[in-house]
Amino acid sequence: MSNLSLFRTIQGIRLFFAKHDFLETPTPPVVNNPGMEVHLHPFSVSSTYLQKGIKRKNLYLHTSPEFHMKKLLSEGFTKIYNLSYCFRDEPSSETHRFQFLMLEWYRANTYYEKIKEDALELIEYVRLHLRDNDIDVRTPLKSHHYTVSELFDKYTNIPILDYLEPSDLKDIILKNHPKLLCAHNDIWPWEDYFHLVFLNLIEPHFKNKELVIVDEFPAPLAALSTLKKNKPKVCERFEIYIDGIELCNCFNELTNLEDQKKRILAEAKQKKDLYGYELPEPTTLYHALEKGIPPSAGIALGVERLLMGLTRKEYKNKDSDKENFFYT
Repeated sequence: MSNLSLFRTIQGIRLFFAKHDFLETPTPPVVNNPGMEVHLHPFSVSSTYLQKGIKRKNLYLHTSPEFHMKKLLSEGFTKIYNLSYCFRDEPSSETHRFQFLMLEWYRANTYYEKIKEDALELIEYVRLHLRDNDIDVRTPLKSHHYTVSELFDKYTNIPILDYLEPSDLKDIILKNHPKLLCAHNDIWPWEDYFHLVFLNLIEPHFKNKELVIVDEFPAPLAALSTLKKNKPKVCERFEIYIDGIELCNCFNELTNLEDQKKRILAEAKQKKDLYGYELPEPTTLYHALEKGIPPSAGIALGVERLLMGLTRKEYKNKDSDKENFFYT
């Protein structure tokens, strides 16, 4: 993967959003709360500007610009995108970097199905833009669309929506796939059992398909998304994979303040129990929800992963032990 192909990808993304009248909205990378996902770990920021008697604030590099973009939605912006580096404290690999380019975009007064249309159109637009700039890309990607329930039925013989309690899901995994889960006395969080099955028995099948859209995740995985009114066991959320690599994650955004606080408190407790640390309250998000966010949908997409998928070239991270690497 070359720097030129990455820069052309960025150029194509910006042209796509200009074509669709989106406004690019930079957000601060240093924040009070970097994101609340249980298994994502932020980098803390230290400061030498400390005066006696002044209490030092905890600051972090953001794992996503999401909270500040939702602040913009509460201020009346309706079609916005952000293209910037995000930071996550995790091991580097061919598909992970501790600093990586993230594309996020949001539409106010829109249902999440419209974001799905955006994503598929963006992938093809960038592919053509790279091709027209003499970068070797693959032919148009064939898409396959599944619900999570369909995937579990097809590959695991587990009707996942009938097992939404941790102990019940554990029992059916032990019954149907005993080699996958050794007997243990503890009860894990529900999502850990889910991902154990999904990552081992379902995701490997995506490598044989070009583009996979996975929709209707079970309600325990709702995170910041809404539940379907006519199907409350699932949430309004989808993910897209290219050649088995997760590319993007979309939510129909939860805009109810009290419901969001309950979910974040539960996630904060889980992070504390699992990893032994806490993050400050996401006040930027709370203030935005208190002010009012219209019905909205948003998505986060990994830019380097998009380029990898379109060119079939892996990112070879030879500088993982060095202090700085911004490009490939």
